[in-house]
Amino acid sequence: MTDNPAEVVEEAAHPPRRRGARWRRRAVVTAVLVLLFGVPWWTLVVAGTAWPAPIVAAGSVLFAVGLLAMPALLIRGHGRRSDRAAAAGDALLGVMWVLFAWSVIGQLAGLGLLAGGVADPVRSRLVALAVIAVSVVLLGWGFFEAMRVPRVKQVVVRIPRLGPGLDGLRVAMITDTHYGPLERSRWSAAMVARVNELEADVVCHVGDIADGPVAARREQAAPLGAVRAASARVYVTGNHEYFGEAQGWLDYMESIGWDVLHNRHIIVERAGDRLVVAGVDDATAGSSGVRGHGEDLDSALSGTDPGLPVLLLAHQPKQVPQAVAAGVDLQISGHTHGGQIWPFNFLVRLDQPSVHGLSRHGDRTQLYTSRGTGFWGPPFRVFAPSEITLLTLRAG
Repeated sequence: MTDNPAEVVEEAAHPPRRRGARWRRRAVVTAVLVLLFGVPWWTLVVAGTAWPAPIVAAGSVLFAVGLLAMPALLIRGHGRRSDRAAAAGDALLGVMWVLFAWSVIGQLAGLGLLAGGVADPVRSRLVALAVIAVSVVLLGWGFFEAMRVPRVKQVVVRIPRLGPGLDGLRVAMITDTHYGPLERSRWSAAMVARVNELEADVVCHVGDIADGPVAARREQAAPLGAVRAASARVYVTGNHEYFGEAQGWLDYMESIGWDVLHNRHIIVERAGDRLVVAGVDDATAGSSGVRGHGEDLDSALSGTDPGLPVLLLAHQPKQVPQAVAAGVDLQISGHTHGGQIWPFNFLVRLDQPSVHGLSRHGDRTQLYTSRGTGFWGPPFRVFAPSEITLLTLRAG
């Protein structure tokens, strides 16, 4: 039985179209899973390696079990809120992505060995062993990078409209903490301690605070209440809040003393000069079904002096066209994780105007995209280290 009666009406009115769309989605997911497991299986077990029959059989069974287990774990973990299943499924997803990517690279390297006169099974065994070795090293290193307290990345941003009284304003930025199935309360406390060492004027959390409701993730998020800022602590929602309990997280952050920029702004003033710090809901908020939520930059800037510089918090970089149209000076975003596990960054770039770093859009607007402070899903970061960002705003 559905919770949404409108879905019943729509399905009754258009059953072939809905069923067709569902089957197309299943076909795409199935094809992706077959490729994700099939390419490493072919590279490591079958393709010219001529391993003994017991090794081929054991390897094939291992990949088959993984192929069947991963969707079951992810559905049970993220759909039914089983943290153990989610953690196992996420880890398996990360392992298979790394194996897939380096199996493709290994097959290309095998062509080079073939051109050099190296024949099978030596060639295919060399490729298989190299893929395994590289993957093990990258997964070990990637796990360490994901679990460590992020390094501080310092960025200077020059804003022509910034008044001299605000020159040197320090904005600390965290985003994508993704408190989730792995218990990370100690990591959270250490991350907050590092933020406090920066002695920032403004501290921003730019969304995707957690995967799950407040009741399940409160202990991990609690250290955020100890964040210190001279002028303001501000927070906006990310897309993952709308998978769970967006309003609950807004209420929680407000309860621990943060300014919730739910399509609104505050003014930061120093030495007679002022800066508008505005925030909008995530780009997915409007279609989430959460009443009263939806990206609305006009409301966020309502009543502001158009001559003042604007710092905008918007979770996704692709929200920048609205910022350009509104004359925003600097938008700060997360969401991309810098790709998190190479070479996923190339796929992220198909959806977002920026994967990481400072970029310019239009005549006035600059965009800073963080790689994120935590991680989502697979507990690995490969060639995409996490960060706490310290933005120093300069005038003129």
